[in-house]
Amino acid sequence: MSLTEMNLTEMKLETIRIDQVEPGIVLATLDRDETLNSMTKTMFVELEQLALASDQDDAIRVLIITGSGRAFCSGYDLDAAEELPGLSAMAMLRQQEVAARGLAAIRHMRIPVIAAINGAASGGGLSLALSADMRIGSRRARFNAAFVRIGLSAGDLGASWLLTRMLGPGVAAEVAYTGRFVEAKEAYRLGLLNKLTSEEGLIEESVKVARLICANSPVGVQLSKRALQANMEVGSLAAALELENRGQALLTRGQDLREALEAIKGKRPPSFNGR
Repeated sequence: MSLTEMNLTEMKLETIRIDQVEPGIVLATLDRDETLNSMTKTMFVELEQLALASDQDDAIRVLIITGSGRAFCSGYDLDAAEELPGLSAMAMLRQQEVAARGLAAIRHMRIPVIAAINGAASGGGLSLALSADMRIGSRRARFNAAFVRIGLSAGDLGASWLLTRMLGPGVAAEVAYTGRFVEAKEAYRLGLLNKLTSEEGLIEESVKVARLICANSPVGVQLSKRALQANMEVGSLAAALELENRGQALLTRGQDLREALEAIKGKRPPSFNGR
């Protein structure tokens, strides 16, 4: 069975645990709690596999990513980092590209991704959290761009691009240059967290948001995500409108719009099929 034919919940990964929470909602847990879920080359490869397999399964409507134990993700494994200075420039570039591909795959999944931040999201863990469509945090959530603390750049795994757009250039610069922690309450105030919840209620709150998403048209949500992401990169309103117009034209050819209109007339909840 190839990766693209594999049911997501049947995948056996070394660094990520996968659970079906309920129909349409999958929970992926970074499963290296002995190292605060630090990242390795294997984890980057498995993040890409997770994204590709999720996109092949029409039954999956929302992916939630969290960490096991007391951290979300502490960034790159420092034991593995000891070998980096000894790599050639091209070997290091290849390794960096593997890592970037894993997080980019999560970012560009067709379905919404919720990061359930249960603790520290540092360095590459911050980049992973930023790659999600939204972030829900417990009161133990904290973020830092730890790169400068170990002699690296905050221009890593999309952090410089995403952090600036979420926080604005001034706040992003301060967070990136100091490497300080942004604690949960400040992260919520700055908009880095969409919701702030109790430690024990984190997954439940994330599932509640996922259920609200699942109640909507699957293709409507997916094309909304495509429009929101693509229009962060276009340079004009005209280009944004062109993309939006094409999306709406496609969706009016599908069954979900007709079902929604019939449901409204019949005063009943719609039953979307994503076709």
